[in-house]
Amino acid sequence: MIRTLLLAAGLGLPLTAMAETPVTVALDWTLNTNHIGMVVARDKGFYAEAGLDVDLLPYSDTSSAALLAAGATDFGYLTSLGFMSAKAAGADMVALWATMQHETGRLVYNAQNSAITRPADLSGKIYAGFGSAWEAALIGTMIRTDGGDPAWDTVTLGTGAYEALAAGRVDFTLEVATWEGVNSALLGRKQASFAYADYGVPDQQNGYIAARAETLADKPELVSAFMTATQKGYAWAEAHPDEAAEMMIRDGDFPNPELVHGSLRAIVEGGFLTDGTTPVGRIDPDLFAGMARFLFDSGVLKGADGAVLDWPGDVSGWYDQGWMAR
Repeated sequence: MIRTLLLAAGLGLPLTAMAETPVTVALDWTLNTNHIGMVVARDKGFYAEAGLDVDLLPYSDTSSAALLAAGATDFGYLTSLGFMSAKAAGADMVALWATMQHETGRLVYNAQNSAITRPADLSGKIYAGFGSAWEAALIGTMIRTDGGDPAWDTVTLGTGAYEALAAGRVDFTLEVATWEGVNSALLGRKQASFAYADYGVPDQQNGYIAARAETLADKPELVSAFMTATQKGYAWAEAHPDEAAEMMIRDGDFPNPELVHGSLRAIVEGGFLTDGTTPVGRIDPDLFAGMARFLFDSGVLKGADGAVLDWPGDVSGWYDQGWMAR
């Protein structure tokens, strides 16, 4: 063993590379620019420098929240809704990180549709949806806040919603501005949008990285090493968006590489990763609590029996960023 270590030192190899701890991360969707910091941290060697061998698990039909709750992965990358739904239902997990400092989603409609000029106009229209209770709470709040009747028809189309909107088969849908929004612009689609926060929906952070509570308690050094290297990866991506985009293009299956470049530029230029002096990954207590309260009050969060859950009064124990102080 001593001979092996001496040989490694003679070759100039980091000793951490000799004994990397395997770490798995379940993703919330197929690889995309929300995950860029983890791709950078892996490909730039930040994880290896921390003594970690990180595997970003391919997206599957089993959600990242379910995999994490079952202990099938060390960390999970979850949407805000995914994390809060699982946590409210009793899952043993704690949020460690929020990627996007502000809401990247928005409600979109065809800019040439003269019948829509404000959210109240959406009453009675056709919505192309994705099948979650969050959508009804969000849209209903926006229409009601604008003085309209929160009644509309829904057709569940998933990712086919965007083609249906462009073809005029539906009146509106929801999109992530930094991905579907960029793609629509590249395709030359004429769209207009309403920001959720302008019509009664609280602003939120999104893209949580979470771990099981027992991992946080039993392996604090592992958590700190992984999260610190992850933060370094996102910070590097923010400073070098085009180079980071090329890394992701090499690692994924992207028919249009310009979408990856455009998405990262939109994330960086929009100030989504950092907000002023806020470090990348920081969870804002007020934004966190505000969205949790909205989801509880809207009846979106339910228990294992399907019953709507009551507001617990305090959700500060749902997240822990002690790793940032280490």
